[in-house]
Amino acid sequence: MYSSRPLVLADVPAWTALFNLVSQHDDFGEVTTEAEIADGFTLPGFTAAEDTRGWWDGDQLIAVTEVSVRQLLGEDAIARSFVDGLVHPAYRGRGLGTDIMRWGIDRARALAAQRHPGAQVQIDTWNMVEQQEFAELAAAWGLSPARYFSEMRLAVASWTAPEPTAEQRRILEATASYSPELLETTYRAHQDAFRDHWNFTPGTLERWKHFIDGSTYQPVFARLAMSAQHPDDPVDAYVHCTRNSEEELYVALVGTRRRARGRGLATALLTDVVRQAQQTPGITEVSLGVDAASPTGADGLYERIGFTVVRRSVEYSMRVPALQTPAATGAAGGLTEA
Repeated sequence: MYSSRPLVLADVPAWTALFNLVSQHDDFGEVTTEAEIADGFTLPGFTAAEDTRGWWDGDQLIAVTEVSVRQLLGEDAIARSFVDGLVHPAYRGRGLGTDIMRWGIDRARALAAQRHPGAQVQIDTWNMVEQQEFAELAAAWGLSPARYFSEMRLAVASWTAPEPTAEQRRILEATASYSPELLETTYRAHQDAFRDHWNFTPGTLERWKHFIDGSTYQPVFARLAMSAQHPDDPVDAYVHCTRNSEEELYVALVGTRRRARGRGLATALLTDVVRQAQQTPGITEVSLGVDAASPTGADGLYERIGFTVVRRSVEYSMRVPALQTPAATGAAGGLTEA
């Protein structure tokens, strides 16, 4: 029998090790750090004591699930949640995946009932396209493939930096790096840039600040295209990057406000970031993730810069009715043995 309990800060090393083991085994193409996992414990709206569960075989962490429900509702009034889970490769086929899914869905519905009483709940989860065992588990619980995403990479050693056009030079001359006084305008720019994207729900300023203040955020690689025509809210486009290892720079966010689309801002900013990465000792590649059906054609933009697709992932989704009694939160914490 395995024991299970909420995760605490002291579990960060074990959680980090499990994530990196699963990522390597399942080819996620991601590496996390203890600092990044620890950052999650301070995420606004997230309570580790209620929103996480770890399964243990003695003192070895063998499975983890983490649940989030977005703090705000979108225009469709759907409470969007995400159930994220990991199972140690050596412990698969023993029912842990089912335990994770059961606990995660119950907790997501309970948290949604607390945060958005009466709202229909969307349950999302994620894995690599090749993970057929996970796909079967998701289907058994009623989740269907909803959207596909591509991971794209660029090897800086073989990349030839293009000569900026006159227009791109003009854009870069009006570009700023991130600084704390730009927090709110960068937040508003991001909300506007993504509000016509799939599954969009407004984010809070507190969560945006948490991202910017995170241990992996790289302000030196940030690019903000500034508008002289909108001095009170000047960010027209942006690139924000994170870094979990010396070798890889991850482009976490690229966006352009609606008012500024069609001018090549994102291309100019991202190309300049790659140029800087190429000149930075230790960085060998730049990576990013993109919605394969992005309404802005982002994947084509990245290909023109020099990125190529190396992995594909899929988000599974289903919608369930609101819980009628918010008191049902206790049901999510009842599983102590698997």
